[in-house]
Amino acid sequence: MGLFHAEVQNHCPGRVSPEAVMSGEENSASPLHHVNHAVISPCALDVGLDSVVIGMSRIPIIENPQYFRHGHNCTKPTTYVQHIKCRDIILKRELGEGAFGKVFLAECYNLSPTKDKMLVAIKTLKDPTFAARKDFQHEAEMLTNLQHEHIVKFYGVCVDGDPLIMVFEYMKHGDLNKFLRAHGPDATILVDGQPLQTNGELGLSQMLHIASQIAAGMIYLASQHFVHRDLATRNCLVGNALLVKIGDFGMSRDIYSTDYYRVGGHTMLPIRWMPPESIMYRKFTTESDVWSFGVILWEIFTYGKQPWFQLANNEVIECITQGRVLERPRVCPKELYDIMLGCWQREPHQRLIMKDIQKKLLALMKSTPVYLDILG
Repeated sequence: MGLFHAEVQNHCPGRVSPEAVMSGEENSASPLHHVNHAVISPCALDVGLDSVVIGMSRIPIIENPQYFRHGHNCTKPTTYVQHIKCRDIILKRELGEGAFGKVFLAECYNLSPTKDKMLVAIKTLKDPTFAARKDFQHEAEMLTNLQHEHIVKFYGVCVDGDPLIMVFEYMKHGDLNKFLRAHGPDATILVDGQPLQTNGELGLSQMLHIASQIAAGMIYLASQHFVHRDLATRNCLVGNALLVKIGDFGMSRDIYSTDYYRVGGHTMLPIRWMPPESIMYRKFTTESDVWSFGVILWEIFTYGKQPWFQLANNEVIECITQGRVLERPRVCPKELYDIMLGCWQREPHQRLIMKDIQKKLLALMKSTPVYLDILG
């Protein structure tokens, strides 16, 4: 893991060419990827042309050795993906659109033994080619194997018609970035065309609660040897009672296009959330997700501001690769900023581990806010 030997600095000397460090076509902005302790497993080496359509391009995925695919030498138990009938799905309204297709709010019948119908979010696949169908099946298998209270629940697929459909739980309040912006000190709503200040500003304990839930989800992903590679508030969803879950419908690369840096005409990279080794060498590990989690903390405590919002993408690349880190947010406790700094250690193996981060967050939640060092 020791790619770097310099400590994090608070200056940005020299100049790094974005083209030099961002060459290549691999789409690191894709969501979950399976790794075996940051090394591709032998089972993954014969994946061949398999890829998954996510965001702006088709990217290769590393296979989870826990599930079986015909032709592999590794013995794997079969993954059973639940199949949902098209007649049980009633579309209500469009929620967004990505390069893969659209996401809708829908009602789904016969999904729960205790409910006649329930609201769901469905992701459609607009490309009906044979390769796309294989990608669709592979992604469904991967999602079926991920079950956790802070990972958006995947219910199953509908394949008895076109377009192909994936069915997910519906999170009422949408993505976390929009939620943070709507509950910050600068949030306004319009009444009769006039701005009216909202009174739903998030407090310290609520922000810590949000962060601890994301940490719990990331602990689970790491335990399953998955690397997210695009961890950000735009890829977390908010439900009732401030329930937060990690999930990515692939829409964010269109809705949040300014959060991504286009490379080679197609690949979209979330460089503002990426550590130096990911920017320079395309190295993605659990430790690189920890770096991104530190940026999520910064997002939460700035109520959804874009990291490095004052800098252009090429300037962001330069500063991250040269050791500069984000400044402490105005409403952020010193103890919390110390966690961020622990996530942003230049040496990946020197970064905090997610279990320790969650323990620190829970300890801060139990602390009386008056004893925390808040900037004025």
